Amino acid sequence: MPHRITESDSLYDHLESKSSLNILSEINAEDQKVALAVAEVIPKIKPLVDLLSDNFEAGGRLFYIGAGTSGRLGILDASEIPPTYGMPHDRVIGLIAGGDTAIRKAVEHAEDHSTQAWKDLEAFSINPLDVLVGIAASGTTPYVLGGLEAAKKAGIPTACVTNNPGSPIGKIADYPIEVAVGPEYVTGSTRMKSGTAQKLILNMISTAYMIKAGRVKGNKMVHMQLSNDKLVYRGATYIAEATALSHTEAAALLKEHGSVHAAIEAYHRSKTK
Repeated sequence: MPHRITESDSLYDHLESKSSLNILSEINAEDQKVALAVAEVIPKIKPLVDLLSDNFEAGGRLFYIGAGTSGRLGILDASEIPPTYGMPHDRVIGLIAGGDTAIRKAVEHAEDHSTQAWKDLEAFSINPLDVLVGIAASGTTPYVLGGLEAAKKAGIPTACVTNNPGSPIGKIADYPIEVAVGPEYVTGSTRMKSGTAQKLILNMISTAYMIKAGRVKGNKMVHMQLSNDKLVYRGATYIAEATALSHTEAAALLKEHGSVHAAIEAYHRSKTK
C-alpha cells in the first residue's frame, strides 16, 4: 500500500505527559498550517465552481459522498444551504456511508461497501447535469471510490477532496482537490487537520457556487429562510440598508413579501411607477 501522509507519525510525542496548555498550543500551531495548504489548491477548486455555476440554471445539483467525518462534513455543508440561501433541500445533497444512522453513530464496515454509494445516488436519479464530489482524507475509501467510478461510467462529472495527493480517488476524479496538511497531531486522527481542510474547502465550493448562482446581493444573504426572530431582524436590517425605509417599515415589507430579495425588488418597483 502506498504511503499516506494522513497516516504519518505525528510531529509530537509523549502527548500524555504534556500540560493542557502545551497540548492546546501545539494543536493550534498545527491548525495554522491548514489554511495555507488550502490556499495552494484554490486553482483546483475554481473550475469545479465554474462547472456548478454553468449547470445551475439547467437544474444541476451538487452531491457529496463520504464516510465518517468526511461524510458528516458533506452533510453539514449541504444542510446549511437551504436556510442560508433559500435553496430547495434537494439542490445540494450530502450522503454518508451507513445512511442517516452514521451521522451520529459509526456504522461498522459501512465505508467498505464499494457499490453502496452508487445505489444511494441512484435513489436521487443523479444525472450528467449534476456534479459528484467524493470526500475522503485517505483517498482510498471504497464507498467513495466506488461511487466516483460508477458516476464516471454514467457520464457524471466528478471531483474529490482528499488529503493524500496521488491517491486513487484523486486519479479517478475529473476535478481532484488534493490538500496535503501533513501529519495529524494525534497520529492518523483525520478528524483534526484533514477534517478542518475539508470543511474549509466545502465552505468555499458551496459559498462560491451560491454567490455565482445569484443567491447573494452585495454581501448579504438575501434569500435566507426567515426561520427565527434573529433572522427576521437581520432581514429587515438588510432591507433598511438597501432602501430609504426605517427598520419598522422594512420589517413590515419583509413580512408582506416573505424574503429580503422579494421585498427589495417590490420596493424598487414601487419607486419606478
